[in-house]
Amino acid sequence: MTAPAITKPKALVGQKIKRKEDPRLITGTATYVDDIKLPGMYHACILRSPYAAAGIANINVAAALELPGVIAVYTGADVKKVGCVPCALTGDHVMLMPGTLSGLRVPEHTILAQDRVYFVGHPVAVVIATDRYIARDAVDRVEVDWVPGEAVAHPEKALEPDAPAVHPQWPDNVAFTYRQHNGDADQAFAQAEVVVKQRIVSPRLVACPMEPRGMVADYHKGEKSVTLYTSTQIPHLLRSIMAAVLGIPESKMRVIAPEVGGGFGCKADFYAEEALMCFVAMQLGAPVKWIETRREHFLSTVQGRGHVDYYEIAAQRDGTILAIRAKIIQDVGAYQQLLTPIIPILSVLMLPGLYRCKAFSAEVVGAFTNIVPTDAYRGAGRPEATYCVERMVDMLAAELGMDPAEIRFKNFIEKQEFPFATGTGLVYDSGNYERVLKQALDAVDYTALREEQRQGRTEGKLLGIGISTYGEISAFGPSPFTPAGGWESATVRIEPSGAVTVYSGIKPQGQGEETTFAQIAADQLGVGLDDVTIVHGDTAMVQYGIGTFGSRATAVGGTAMYLAIEEIKKKMCKYAENMLGSDDVSFVDGVCTCNKTGKTATLAEIAGTSYRAMKLPPGTEPGLTATTYWEPQNFTFPFGAHIAVTEIDPETGGVKIRRYVAVDDCGRLINPLIVAGQVHGGIAQGISQALWEEAVYDDSGQLLTGEFTDYTIPKAGMMPWMETSHTETPSPVNPLGVKGVGEAGAIGAPPAIVNSVVDALSHLGVRHLDMPLTPEKIWRAIQGGRA
Repeated sequence: MTAPAITKPKALVGQKIKRKEDPRLITGTATYVDDIKLPGMYHACILRSPYAAAGIANINVAAALELPGVIAVYTGADVKKVGCVPCALTGDHVMLMPGTLSGLRVPEHTILAQDRVYFVGHPVAVVIATDRYIARDAVDRVEVDWVPGEAVAHPEKALEPDAPAVHPQWPDNVAFTYRQHNGDADQAFAQAEVVVKQRIVSPRLVACPMEPRGMVADYHKGEKSVTLYTSTQIPHLLRSIMAAVLGIPESKMRVIAPEVGGGFGCKADFYAEEALMCFVAMQLGAPVKWIETRREHFLSTVQGRGHVDYYEIAAQRDGTILAIRAKIIQDVGAYQQLLTPIIPILSVLMLPGLYRCKAFSAEVVGAFTNIVPTDAYRGAGRPEATYCVERMVDMLAAELGMDPAEIRFKNFIEKQEFPFATGTGLVYDSGNYERVLKQALDAVDYTALREEQRQGRTEGKLLGIGISTYGEISAFGPSPFTPAGGWESATVRIEPSGAVTVYSGIKPQGQGEETTFAQIAADQLGVGLDDVTIVHGDTAMVQYGIGTFGSRATAVGGTAMYLAIEEIKKKMCKYAENMLGSDDVSFVDGVCTCNKTGKTATLAEIAGTSYRAMKLPPGTEPGLTATTYWEPQNFTFPFGAHIAVTEIDPETGGVKIRRYVAVDDCGRLINPLIVAGQVHGGIAQGISQALWEEAVYDDSGQLLTGEFTDYTIPKAGMMPWMETSHTETPSPVNPLGVKGVGEAGAIGAPPAIVNSVVDALSHLGVRHLDMPLTPEKIWRAIQGGRA
């Protein structure tokens, strides 16, 4: 074999490459759960409680069963032997937390209500019929004798001494208490020259993915096995939990997650409906499908945020931040879902933000309410922390008469201080916070904007400039209280043809990993992008994995793949040594070359030889396959600076976003086009949270914003032009240098918008406004200032 002329392939990592996934998605040829049709499949419809708190005296299903086409009706009495919906936080995790978690109460969460219901939308019965329309009609025939009770729908009211108990077995509604502190915060506050205090609300949000939840469960009677097709972010974890809940061997449980039309955290959970459909399929010996309606999504899918926070910040007159104190009241809802208690603790961990301050004191109180539970939603605890800290820094600047940018520069952790140990027990991996803020300030011409604002106020114009500098925990690693652990897996297989198949434990829902992973693998192996296939989402095909959440997919899952490829390279060199008759072989760009003779063997040649079992080196096995499980030794910490420039209409309170500039640093960029898309999507959700979105309940626990006519999500025309750019500060935590970007925009945008609007009104005496900043709320603030 004489060395051919080798053309080095162009590097794919760092290139703006269109997503490989998109053709099937935009042409309607992708497969979602609702596209799945199995022979003999039945359809389910769930009867949900119209009350937030009520007893169930009796359920009569006779009329429903009489309807032609109805196969069965199941109530709480039928599912008593099925396990409960679990909360993942256990005593072992509590013991390892950086702070102290006490009084954790986990109420029994059965898959159908037993003798009482705890929130509007609580599943009470399920009707199975030959089509979904018959099932829906039959639900109306199920008769329930209700005993209405008193509900509590606000977390602060739930904690009052005379509040009705959500769960009667406990005397109050405290779901848990978490405390953490560092340094002497009390002394810092006593010595501070300035103390600023504020109550800050982060309202409940509804995830609203394009695809609501859905599932198809199928039972194979001969094998005694269950297959569940479901729209989930965590197929393997779901399989493990489901097997335990159903009481079957895990080897008999298969979970398949086809296309997932958005998750935003709400699909990184275990739901009663998933267990219910598996139970029904096992009872009937036939497949059954349930697809969530949009109304059901509002009522019964976990919601995000739900904070009422009391913050204090202590500082010196020169702007030096000395300490932060916080009491966080987390609206838990009626139950502890999979990750419910963990989410507000993430807020505590990011309490210092990007600032050098290490003295802090924090308390989290979880409050049961008669509302659907809260759990992870894009950013999961980090947006709440960033929003509060960035609001407090702006209020501190106003109190001191300092520029908001100046006070941030004064308190930033400096680039030479990394890795930086925070007071909350984290170690920030790398960063250059001054650079991103300076880049953002230069982009908006900050000095000129401030002068325009000053002159405009003399003419009655309301121009605001809002700064937000954020950091977040990403790429969840060896967190002592992450129930799933921080590792991820990958199997890489070179096919006999030389094509590459990667089996990844991650489960994308729009993040583009089929493209970014292919870019990494193609570069490392010297093959074309289309020669790489990424397989995910099927527990029968993919080795055990953790899933996709917390911006961990590329940093952890991509690294697992990278390390598996390194093992493949070693195997290829070993095969090539045998083929080329030399022990001095190196692999570069898809070719093994003998460094002594110049003879070569291509990846495809080596792969074909390995599978044909010809000339195998001693002690080797046929084929080229490697599996790696990798756990990082730290988190990664993306960061950035966002600036919003707003104009307020003084007559209506309407907000116009004149400019939105975002400078983000997510470490090494694998695909700038996909990164920009992730940032754009996050900013859209963050702006929407700041201006429009809020799940509103009345005092009886009835949802008043239960559909899109009442709950505003943004349309394209409501979004500003987003001016995005990036800096690259590689992470030392993983060999790819990546950090994560999926939640950046959703973290940075809310404080940027609110800071901007409050800045526009500050000369009228407006100090703070809670989200969402509706025109009415702003108009009333303007009128109060004018008075």
